[in-house]
Amino acid sequence: MNKVVIGMDVMERIARMAKSDGRRMSKSQRLIAQYISEHCEKAAFMTASRLGEQVGVSESTVVRFAVALGFAGYPELQAVLSEVIRARLTSVQRVEMTHELSGRDVLASVLKADMQNIRRTIEMTQDDVFQDIIESLLSARNVYVAGSRSSSFLARFLAYYLNFALPSVILVAPGMSDILEQVVHIQPEDVLVAISFPRYSRSTVRAAQYAAERGAKTVAITDAASSPLAEVATHSLTARSDMASFADSLVAPLSVINAIVVAIGMRRSKQLSETLGRMEHLWDGDRVYTTDNKP
Repeated sequence: MNKVVIGMDVMERIARMAKSDGRRMSKSQRLIAQYISEHCEKAAFMTASRLGEQVGVSESTVVRFAVALGFAGYPELQAVLSEVIRARLTSVQRVEMTHELSGRDVLASVLKADMQNIRRTIEMTQDDVFQDIIESLLSARNVYVAGSRSSSFLARFLAYYLNFALPSVILVAPGMSDILEQVVHIQPEDVLVAISFPRYSRSTVRAAQYAAERGAKTVAITDAASSPLAEVATHSLTARSDMASFADSLVAPLSVINAIVVAIGMRRSKQLSETLGRMEHLWDGDRVYTTDNKP
C-alpha cells in the first residue's frame, strides 16, 4: 500500500480524534488532531517543535501523538502527511506556507530541506532500475526528453548533455507546437524520458501515455511510485522535490539527472571525447568562453 493510501487512512483517524469526546485522549492530543485536520497543508511541512508551538503544546507531546497513531516518530507521520497534500497544493497555498518561516530561518531551512530531499532520494534509489535505464538510453534509436513548466529546465539540461554522447536526442518542450505533435513519430526503438513533479503536467503525462501506446520505452523521472507518470512508465526514477514554497526543490531531481549524464558519458567515453574535441575547436574559434581576466 502506498503512502497516499496510508495517509488517507491516517487523516480519517485524525479527524475522528479531533471530534473525540475526550475519553480516549488528552486535551493536548485533541488540539494537535484538530490543527492537523484543519491545516494539513501547513502541518505537513512543520517540525514537531513548530507544530507544538502553533498548537500550544510541547514538542514531546507532538512526538507522543505521532506514536499514538502508530508511527515510529513524528518524521514518519510528517512524511505521510506531505504525500497526502503535496500533489494538490496550489501555488497560492505554497506561498502561504512560506509564511511559517521567519526571515532569518530561510537560508538554513531551504538548504536543510534540499539535503533531506537528497537523503530520501538515495533511500528510494534502485541501482538495478538505474542500470536498466542506462542500457535503454544507450540502445535507443532516438531519445526524446519531455518536461513542462518548472520541469522544462530539467529536460533542457538532460537533453543538452545527452546530445554530446548519444547520436539522436530530441528535446520535447512547449513552444510553437503541441507536445504530442513533437512525439507523433516515436517508434518502439525509441525511448521517451518524461519529467514531472507535483503538480503534474497533463501534457507530459499524455506524451508518456502516447509513447507507451506506440510501443516505445518510457522513463519517468518523478517524485513517487504513485505519480501518474510512474504508472505508465517502463522504468521510473524517483527524486524528492518537497519544498514549503511556491517554487519546487529541483536539487534532488537534478542530482538524479546528473547521475544519468555521468553514467552515459562513462559508457560512451570515446565518442564523447571526440565530440567534445570538435566542439572545443568550434568554441575557441567563436570565442564562446573567456579564458582569463586579462583585457
